[in-house]
Amino acid sequence: MLRLYLDSSTIVKRYVTELGTPITDLVFERAERGELVVTFSLWNIGEAFGVLDERRRRRWLSEDEFREAKNMFSNELLKLMRLRVLEIIPIFASILIEAWGLILDHHIYEADALQIITCTYSQSDALLSGDENLVKTSKKLGLKAFDIVKEEQKLTKFIKTY
Repeated sequence: MLRLYLDSSTIVKRYVTELGTPITDLVFERAERGELVVTFSLWNIGEAFGVLDERRRRRWLSEDEFREAKNMFSNELLKLMRLRVLEIIPIFASILIEAWGLILDHHIYEADALQIITCTYSQSDALLSGDENLVKTSKKLGLKAFDIVKEEQKLTKFIKTY
């Protein structure tokens, strides 16, 4: 079964409408139907909550919109876990230590290095992100990766033909 690793930027697009939301919705809908498995790290959950909170703080989301997005995210996590189509990868010290090499060799943020290492660790078939630099570095390292905004059609085809 197809396994897709979602970074935090992709997860947030499920709960806040922006560029990349339609393809993110397709991924979650396919997972709910049991057609693919979504993977991400425990780190991503906190980072997604942090992004939602930041948008609330900046008043890009009202208090009601924030509460709705937070509740939808929490409820969907539980539903997908019950359906056994969501795998949340714990952050082990060994994963963090392995990420240090990527930080130094590829000059990327720790969070991005963590995404790449966790994607590899989860044996996902592709990494999905709205972060152009993360996608570029992932591809350079030999991972299949898609920019969910710039490569939406390519990703849609990949999902439908897998």
